[in-house]
Amino acid sequence: MISDWRLLSRQSFTLQSNRETLDHSRDTETETPSCSGEWAETMRNTVADTLIERLIAWGVDTIFGYPGDGINGLFEALRTRQDRITFIQVRHEESAAFAACAYAKFTHRLGVCLATSGPGGLHLINGLYDAKCDGQPVLAITGHTYHDLIGTHYQQDVDLNKALVDVAAYNERINGPSHVLNVVDVAIKTALARRTVAHITIPKDVQEWTDDQGSPANIPRHSGHLASEALPLPGSALLEQAAEIINAGSKVAILAGRGCLSARDEILQLAEKVGAPIVKPLLGKAVVPDDNPYTTGGIGLLGTAPSQEALAECDTLIIAGTSFPYLEFYPKPGQAKAVQIDLDPVRIGLRYPVEVGLVGHCPNVLRALLPRIKVNTNRSFLEKIQGQTKDWNVLMDKRGSRMDKPLKPQVVVHQLNDVLASDAIICCDTGTVTTWAARHIRIKGDMQFSASGTLASMGNALPYGVGAAVAFPGRQVVCIVGDGGFTMLMGELATMVKYQLPVKIILLKNDLLGMIKWEQLAFEGNPEFGVQLQPIDFALYAKACGATGYTVEDPAQVGDVLRQAFAQPGPVLVQAIIDPLEPPLPGSITLQQAMHVAEALVRGQKDRWDILKTIVENKIREIV
Repeated sequence: MISDWRLLSRQSFTLQSNRETLDHSRDTETETPSCSGEWAETMRNTVADTLIERLIAWGVDTIFGYPGDGINGLFEALRTRQDRITFIQVRHEESAAFAACAYAKFTHRLGVCLATSGPGGLHLINGLYDAKCDGQPVLAITGHTYHDLIGTHYQQDVDLNKALVDVAAYNERINGPSHVLNVVDVAIKTALARRTVAHITIPKDVQEWTDDQGSPANIPRHSGHLASEALPLPGSALLEQAAEIINAGSKVAILAGRGCLSARDEILQLAEKVGAPIVKPLLGKAVVPDDNPYTTGGIGLLGTAPSQEALAECDTLIIAGTSFPYLEFYPKPGQAKAVQIDLDPVRIGLRYPVEVGLVGHCPNVLRALLPRIKVNTNRSFLEKIQGQTKDWNVLMDKRGSRMDKPLKPQVVVHQLNDVLASDAIICCDTGTVTTWAARHIRIKGDMQFSASGTLASMGNALPYGVGAAVAFPGRQVVCIVGDGGFTMLMGELATMVKYQLPVKIILLKNDLLGMIKWEQLAFEGNPEFGVQLQPIDFALYAKACGATGYTVEDPAQVGDVLRQAFAQPGPVLVQAIIDPLEPPLPGSITLQQAMHVAEALVRGQKDRWDILKTIVENKIREIV
């Protein structure tokens, strides 16, 4: 079965490749094949038929969703077109939206999700906000109750247009056959052009309508399926002004985010010319490999000490393709002159006051800027930061190689590097696992990495893995999750089994909402409360779903278990029983954070002496 749908999916991809795709690495105008048949033929189709045909014409080959009687008409249209479009049944509508977001992230194409009326559509909201916050084009399609019972408190009579008004940039109800093409085209164009969420809803009876009396103003086939990205280039004067600021800097740093994922060569050329360390926010982790001498790794609470040092000391900052939200990690206002590159003009100067804002797609802007940049022969700032980065990497290697018990979480993630392919796609959940992945996963080759960024939602990793594995069946897909995030949408392991998606799940189990615990301690100075989890044997759960499950708790066995797991076909879960007292310490601990922890310990944190011992031991290892 799996070979059939994969073949069909690949055929759809082949059709897509025969046209110019909306690839964010270049300016394009994209035209898809025309909708099949004449207008009269379209009118003989149901509304659902016409909608699905239009999606296919736009190059959509995959829809993630969950059935329901409010979308039965759409499901019939999908059933009769299985040779051209693939439906992936997830176990929760939230997962459908997450999977569509991941599909968009990793393919740079439109992600599509489908949910029934009422609760089905409401369940989409969290995943749709993930797409909105991380700037991903996603189309959500929902059902509605009967058109003439809307607003009468009928079953599942939820006005999803109102419910999704904040998350969706385009939000419309389809009223009949003559309305379909217009609405679908505008919805898709909006999602692609603005890199955000669009939503359309269709009453369940309208889905099966075949004809209606269109208005005289609605001229048949007036709507075109052409999408053009808004990728402006700044003028020469702005480029020259930006170059002057950068050329005048003696300590230049680059903050390169997700907008630079298709600008690796350009970012490295810029760094080489000006002698700048490259600091990477989490969603920009794959911008350059971690063994490149110009990168210092991540920034923020998940980041590295040398990254923080680079931003604390720089006199010139280039912010490219990121709106990294944590203001406290930027240089102090007035410390550094700044140039920002961003596709969205609203984000210019949003986090840090800049002298010049260059609006456009990062690869294009950088290519226009680079000829104006002079070579900086003074490498003292770069070399200082490189020395600190080397020391940091040695420290991470030491922490990732610890053989003491109980098993430390960073050991599992660190050793994961030995089994990762150079084109692996890594889907990371939210929690302490994010810290370990951000610090210990070493990006190499063409690896991709993503997480729920600005939204920082738990539960994203498994549906991300579904979306990635469906999009790229030949690539290694790995999910890194905690037991808290896993249990939120654990049904998606069954989805992986159903479609035989060979996703490898690395689950760090400490029976604890670890990040929340440490936030209570370090940020609030409060003893932990409400963070303990009921233990679950996830290896047994994996086997119950039809997957392969492993358990490891001896650090000496981690490497062997990972190699065995990755050698297995199909979905595999590795349950690592880890030390619940290992703190996700920031790269640089502030005095206030230290005082808050001390305050919490004094106020009655139950395992306060063990926590204190662990913190002291980690600091000693850092010094020694």
